Amino acid sequence: MRLAAVADIHIKAENYDADVRRFSAVNDLADALVIAGDLTNHGLPAEMQACLRILEHIRVPIIVVLGNHDHESGHQDELAGMLRVAGINVLDGNCFEVDGVGFAGTKGFCGGFSPYELMPFGEFGIKTFVDIADREMVKLEYALAQLHTPTKVSITHYAPIKETVIGEPEPIFPFLGSSRLERPLSRHKPVLALHGHAHKGAFTATTQDGVKVCNVALHILQRQAEPHPFVIFNL
Repeated sequence: MRLAAVADIHIKAENYDADVRRFSAVNDLADALVIAGDLTNHGLPAEMQACLRILEHIRVPIIVVLGNHDHESGHQDELAGMLRVAGINVLDGNCFEVDGVGFAGTKGFCGGFSPYELMPFGEFGIKTFVDIADREMVKLEYALAQLHTPTKVSITHYAPIKETVIGEPEPIFPFLGSSRLERPLSRHKPVLALHGHAHKGAFTATTQDGVKVCNVALHILQRQAEPHPFVIFNL
């Protein structure tokens, strides 16, 4: 499979003509497209409608997870519904298979990276915060466990390892991802783990167990002079 991937596309209605030309190139270059969150800027239905006007020109299967920007205005369920009505596969603790490749995904959450990840100790607010991170870890674990394909791909918006957020200011590392998301990768060994969110991070690294992780934020792809608003992986 030729898999195209990108994150943090933050579609704007005024860029419609250029975005149609840029993104529709995927039809000739890939067999599927992954968007690892942040399709919109402020999570508004009007913004998602503008995004769908671009995505309707793409003929290959599209698999997405939502990002933090897509949650900003509290319309995340409506946005996910709009995507599904348009025939786009939205992953939120579930999986999708195409041509023998299984995709498992969830948004993920922050909390920091081992050995400095936040632990559920102290105030109720801290415990609630960590509980959200734990639930996202469980959703990714469940989704990966449902796949029986020989090839598995993990998709999150937040980073599962620190190495692909390096380049961002170090004080904000805890808000860019969580080592909790790495644990399902270690157990299920996908061939590839995709994420976004860290616009100034690093493109690729590996987990301690050798799983390849790629930060496919559009800003990073542009920085490394990708000819299209996505990168192609041959699985």
